[in-house]
Amino acid sequence: MTSVAADLRAEILRLSRAYAALVHRSHRPALGRETEEPSDFIPGETPIRYAGRVFAEDEVEAAVRAALDFWLTLGPEGEAFETQLAKTLGVKASVLVNSGSSANLLALASLTSATLGERQLKPGDEVITVAASFPTTVAPILQNGLVPVFIDNDPVTLNARVGGLAAAFVPGKTKAVMLAHTLGNPFDLSAVTEFCQRHQLWLLEDNCDALGSLYDGRMTGSFGALSTQSFYPPHHLTLGEGGAVNIVRDLRLKALVQSFRDWGRDCWCPSGQENTCHKRFGWQLGELPEGYDHKYIYSHLGYNLKPLDFQAAIGQEQIKRLPAFGKARAENWHRLRAGLAELEEYFSFQLPTHATGWTSQGFTWDDSGHTVWCSWFGFMLQVRPTAPFTRRELVRRLEAARIGHRMLFGGNLVRQPALVTLRRQRPSAFRVVGDLAGADRIMNQAVFIGVYPGLSAAMLDYMMETITAFGRNH
Repeated sequence: MTSVAADLRAEILRLSRAYAALVHRSHRPALGRETEEPSDFIPGETPIRYAGRVFAEDEVEAAVRAALDFWLTLGPEGEAFETQLAKTLGVKASVLVNSGSSANLLALASLTSATLGERQLKPGDEVITVAASFPTTVAPILQNGLVPVFIDNDPVTLNARVGGLAAAFVPGKTKAVMLAHTLGNPFDLSAVTEFCQRHQLWLLEDNCDALGSLYDGRMTGSFGALSTQSFYPPHHLTLGEGGAVNIVRDLRLKALVQSFRDWGRDCWCPSGQENTCHKRFGWQLGELPEGYDHKYIYSHLGYNLKPLDFQAAIGQEQIKRLPAFGKARAENWHRLRAGLAELEEYFSFQLPTHATGWTSQGFTWDDSGHTVWCSWFGFMLQVRPTAPFTRRELVRRLEAARIGHRMLFGGNLVRQPALVTLRRQRPSAFRVVGDLAGADRIMNQAVFIGVYPGLSAAMLDYMMETITAFGRNH
């Protein structure tokens, strides 16, 4: 690079930081905004999102720097971020993809590889999952010709009732368990991992809503054979779009995930590199002629689900903020819980796994000895059946007050049109264990509001004041 080009690059990056500081200040972490300048928040007028992008000048500079390099497809920035993510989670490797939904698809698809021998997932094999969740935790099971077996949710933790695992298990047919850590709350990893180990089942952790959460002091996403992340803007970190599959222990699975991500090819050379095996034209696989170009040999029927390299440049800056983001999420959750404590007559509130209750001093815990720390994704309100108002009325009030909210994603998924149609057309496509009363309760009574690091104290106070006034008026 010439000195002129270097000077231009430095000036572009300096101006990019200045521009971001001026134009994107509303996306800074809330604490940074409040300590540097007055808030622009106007109660009742300024929308309060349930989640959103939180970033500063560093991310913008990283994106511009990568754009100037113009590598575009996944490359050196991606490799660096994959290394950072794997180190953060304490896993063997991470493979970047273009979304959390793609991460779930690839994680499950990789286990259908014939290279796994007796442990290969085959059409008709069953995968235990939970009824109330996001649809792309379940869709990959069906998309790979497998049979989801739905167990119920605990409406207190929002996670799977682990007692349902034994009822769902069928020797010789059950081959895997795929569950999400709901709203940042780790599911009972002790019980689930023990169950999977006892029956030699694959465990896939959907960690998309829980990056940074801890179970027994260990990061969620580091317990199963594979785990997944989403970097969509509402999530704990954002790359704009993007996701990752984490390989927890067995590096054989990394090559399989990469193969399914990269068209199903057998070659493991990264983009822009060739012949790293030193025998590119020395392979004979399938019924291809000996010496066929290894870059065009396909061992799987795969996809093209790579992200862009400049997204990974953003991720390298975002991941540095993960501890502060998690701390802010936990503090915001507890602030809301304390502020809404007087409404316990009307609402039931989520508890972490292994918690038995909440007091102003914090949670009380069962005698299992397991510890849980939540990097919360949202703050759940469940309207009690005895409340003098319905969830629908609460949602209308939140809408009028411009307070962002969401249901628990798809609610009870077996009630969704896609699965109702599937059950009618092909009754054996999935199984249901029990009456799913917990999932129905969540579907009918629950709504969550935000706790993300972009929420200021004034926003949180307004949320609590609005909900408290609504409750008192009834």
